[in-house]
This record gives sequence, structure tokens and C-alpha cells, in this order.
Amino acid sequence: MVAVARLINATLVIPELDKRSFWQDTSNFSDVFDEEHFISSLANDVKVIKKLPKEMETATRSVKQFRSWSGMDYYQEEIARMWNDFQIIRAAKSDSRLANNNLPPDIQKLRCRALYEALRFSPQIEAMGKLLVERMRSYGPYIALHLRYEKDMLAFSGCTHGLSQAEADELTTIREHTAYWKVKEIDSKEQRAKGYCPLTPKEVGMFLTSLGYPSTTPIYIAAGEIYGGDSRMVDLLSRFPLLMSKEKLASVEELEPFTRHASQMAALDYIVSVESDVFIPSYSGNMARAVEGHRRFLGHRKTISPDRKALVHLFDRVERGTLKEGKGLYDRIIEIHKKRQGSPRKRKGPISGTRGMERFRSEEAFYVNPLPDCLCRKESPSINTSYSSR
Repeated sequence: MVAVARLINATLVIPELDKRSFWQDTSNFSDVFDEEHFISSLANDVKVIKKLPKEMETATRSVKQFRSWSGMDYYQEEIARMWNDFQIIRAAKSDSRLANNNLPPDIQKLRCRALYEALRFSPQIEAMGKLLVERMRSYGPYIALHLRYEKDMLAFSGCTHGLSQAEADELTTIREHTAYWKVKEIDSKEQRAKGYCPLTPKEVGMFLTSLGYPSTTPIYIAAGEIYGGDSRMVDLLSRFPLLMSKEKLASVEELEPFTRHASQMAALDYIVSVESDVFIPSYSGNMARAVEGHRRFLGHRKTISPDRKALVHLFDRVERGTLKEGKGLYDRIIEIHKKRQGSPRKRKGPISGTRGMERFRSEEAFYVNPLPDCLCRKESPSINTSYSSR
């Protein structure tokens, strides 16, 4: 939205955060992010204000849902023309509204500045996040595991593998009564077979063992409340007893300012995840992908992205007794993930054969891999241009 504001020569008003979502979080932008830093960091690119001036309260306005993955022509022609009739344009949605590719370098670099320089967590969150990282580091190099095995994710995705019928029914009821989740009928087995479900804690344990991590590896669980509680963590804990979380690393008093705000608690997990030696998400959701992109920007820090479709096929064979857990399984899992560890590469383009909106949808998102746009080119007399991170 910062880049869009630049394209249409607009003043950007600090956004209002959604307070009606599943988490019912009352946090404002300034509770999560350093508002002053955001405004000052972008001052040379886009004018950002905290709220509409009083004299603009009666100005002509329009609520517009910008078209997904749109390029410069759409914004500089169709949207910019709206200034002829309106003084205020409210963006009804802000996700995936700008094309990932084929934009001028200055716009792409502005996106980088917005993501990795202007957006900074509030001082209170930054301080607590730093403290959690220090305490986690006291155990040695650690893995941050984004264990997205929480009630909202399981209800949204329709994933019920390993759950009781009562639990599956509860998740179905939540999905049916959440108006903004459009898909209600979901085949759980089909979802899982396609790799659309988060790995279970048990599956994550088997995955980490397969990769060769010893049982003494410190693991930070970046997550809210795990669905099913401690009983669902037994298998993972038996393999890796050194499981830590913000609730274990900090006192109730230290976490008290954040505990009733899901976004602020997630921000703490984000900081510990970005700073980890290895980051592993059990599901490729928005936060996991944002962390992956941030770690790429900071120097290709190791991020292992599980191939869930391949893994559940193997794990189901183990469960059925047609494949034993051991070297044969481990070797196959290691081979599958050799090229899924965050190594340097350009952003992936669209999947071959896709057309229209589906073509744009299949591209790797800018924030998942902001390269090569977030690199500064070094002047070099040779033909082969080298790059260094900002």
C-alpha cells in the first residue's frame, strides 16, 4: 500500500487493523509497530499521516477494492482518475493488490524499505522480543518452529487428521459460523493428501528426527495455544524435550502487557523466529512466509520449508506399517528437502500453463522472496555484476 500510494501520488493514512477477526484483538497500528519511525522512514517517498485532518472529514470519498496483482497502468490510469471525483480513497482490501513483478526498480526498492526498514515493532515489543531471543540463545543455537496447529487454522483449513470426532465437529462448527471464511464444505483427507494441512506436532517430531537434529536441540515453539493442549505435544516432546515458548521463557508479569493481544504475541514470535538459527514452519501461512522473506533479506538465514504433500504420504505409510521409521525414511526426507532450505535464488515466476488471475496467483509473493529487488548493485568493471544485501 506504500508503493500504491507512491504510484497514485497519495498521502497514506496509518491503517486501521481488523478488530473483528477470529482473534478479537483490539490492538491499533501504534500498539504493534513504531508509528513515528514508520512515518519518518518513508518521508522522502510517501507522506504518511496518523489520521485524516478534521477539514477532510466531509471530503468526497470512495471505498474501492483494488484489483489483485495489478501493475502500474491500472493504478496510474484507472485508480488515479478517481482523484477527479474524490479526495479520499479507502482501500477495502490491502492484500496482494500489487503485482509481484514487472514494476520499476524504484517501486520495488520502496517496497523493500517499507517492509524491512520502515516497519519496526513498537519499542515495548522490540525490547521483550530481544529478551526472549537472549534467553533462548542461552540454551545454544536453536530452531524456531512455527507450529501452526491452532484452533483457527485447523477450523479454516478443515484439517482433522488424528482428531476425535468431537474435536472435528467443533472445528466444523467454528468454520460454519465464521462469515468471512467462504469455504464451508472441506474434505479433510483430500486437503491433507494435497499438502494443504499443517503438519501435526507428531509429524513435526518425525520430520526433525529425519533431518538429523539430536534430541538435545533447543526448539522455540512460535505459536498460540496448541489445539488439544499438552496431550497433543507428547510425541514431539518425547523426541525433543527442550521445547521452549514465550510463556516458558518469560514470567507472567513480563508477558502481561501482551497476553490479551494476539497480534502483539505473534510479533514476539516473529522476532524470535527471524533471529533463530533455523526456522521451520509447519504450514506456509502469512506469518511463516513473511518470516521466510525477512530471513532471505537478512542474508539467506536457514529456513527449511517442509514438503507437506510428500511428507504425509511417507508418514501415512509408517502409520500403516508399510514403511519403517529409520535410515531409509530419513534418507528420502533429506533428499526431498535438499533444495528447500532458503538458499539464494530469484523469486519464482508463474507456473507454466496458468492463465489470467491464476497466473498471478501462482507466482511467488514479493514478501516471501524479495530478491533480487532488495539487493543493491555494486559498480563493477566486469561483465558479471555482483550484488550485496542492503
